[in-house]
Amino acid sequence: MKAVLSKVHSFVTEHALFSPGDTVVVAVSGGPDSVALLDILAGLAALRLRLVVAHLNHSLRGAESDEDERFVAALAASYGLPFESETADVRGFSRRERLSLEDAGRRCRYAFFDRLAARYGASSVALAHHADDQAETLLLRLLRGAGVTGLSAMAPRTAGRYVRPLLALSRHEIERYLQTRRLSFRIDSSNTDTTFLRNRVRHELMPALARFNPEISRRLAVTADLLAADEEVLECATAVAFQRLCRGEGGEGVALDLEALLREPRGIRYRIYRRCVEMVKGNLARLAFSHVGQIDDIVRSPRPNLSCTLPEGVAVTRAYGMLFIGGTTDTGTFEGEVLIDGPGSFPLPGGGELLVEVGPPPANLDFPPHAACFDLERAPFPWLVRGVRPGDRIRPLGMTGSRKVKDLFVDEKVPRGVRRKIPLVFSGGELIWVCGYRVGERVRVAADTARVARAEVRHRPLK
Repeated sequence: MKAVLSKVHSFVTEHALFSPGDTVVVAVSGGPDSVALLDILAGLAALRLRLVVAHLNHSLRGAESDEDERFVAALAASYGLPFESETADVRGFSRRERLSLEDAGRRCRYAFFDRLAARYGASSVALAHHADDQAETLLLRLLRGAGVTGLSAMAPRTAGRYVRPLLALSRHEIERYLQTRRLSFRIDSSNTDTTFLRNRVRHELMPALARFNPEISRRLAVTADLLAADEEVLECATAVAFQRLCRGEGGEGVALDLEALLREPRGIRYRIYRRCVEMVKGNLARLAFSHVGQIDDIVRSPRPNLSCTLPEGVAVTRAYGMLFIGGTTDTGTFEGEVLIDGPGSFPLPGGGELLVEVGPPPANLDFPPHAACFDLERAPFPWLVRGVRPGDRIRPLGMTGSRKVKDLFVDEKVPRGVRRKIPLVFSGGELIWVCGYRVGERVRVAADTARVARAEVRHRPLK
């Protein structure tokens, strides 16, 4: 038992999963792995963790599911810990959203855990995945088709708050721990149902591979860990390349320098495309390798102007030596006007919002393209936000004369379909910000500025 606690403590320390005194939501199904997780975390006395036991009743196995919930409630009480549970209609959710039962259950669980973490102010949610789960996940993703990102499988921490302290342990080590501690647990009858691909991998594929290498589970887990280390390096390289290539990002999408993009290795280009799509729509759902290849075909084509539409309305446009990845270009113009009478959040036509805050000048004036800062005395409220009109002019930051917004868009190589949707911000009839592109010179923050207005365009992910 001490060896297991020491191993988990070392893993937790290595990956900085917890800090002393953290509040942690522990996902407990009642099965052997989650029961062991709860007992191990309770046994890490030096960390003084404040644990909250969480259980979601999936309503998939009738009385058996209800009995699982009662078991976990009693288990939490035996440790003197708070217990939180909810019941979800996973089967109905899977039908409505056209998801597999496995995916529907996962989404319901994570939504429940997120709500609990917010309610308790928890720094993390602990999941009971172990080294054998890691091996099975690698094989699952290999069967479905995946690159290094997918094959690196489960990281010790994902999505900021989800942690996996038991990845250092094998299923055999967990079983021995349960026996030594004489801990009881529930067995989920669905874990033997080979209708689910994961169960077929666990009960059929893994034993077959073990005949070739008895250590297959451990070797696959090590492989996943090595790939995760490679993934960190590649993601760092991608982030650096993205900063070098990006010529604008914001609500309308991302603009990349084509010539510079073509100098990047193919693997970095592919990762940049995926990053841009995720920025635009909030996820990578339905983005297949064929779509990534389609983008790369446009980038490498000798033709100067090309476009395509990816799933869920993501448009890819090549024009003016730039690659634009964003919302579809046929969604119309910025219609109407929005009055900004002071700080707050203001909905914008076509989706998204303009956030406005007032305060002292910030120490750092290096803002991303979708945000800007103005001297409030020179740019007083109310502001007017509208789309571009013929004759609109701005005196850009650092320039002595004014320029037509149309000419600015031409110089910036902004496609015509995108130009029509870019918000323009006016104060006292003067154009002070072409959102994502230029701030007005007269309203810039100067040494004598006392109060500033900070504005940021936030775009809702595409649905």
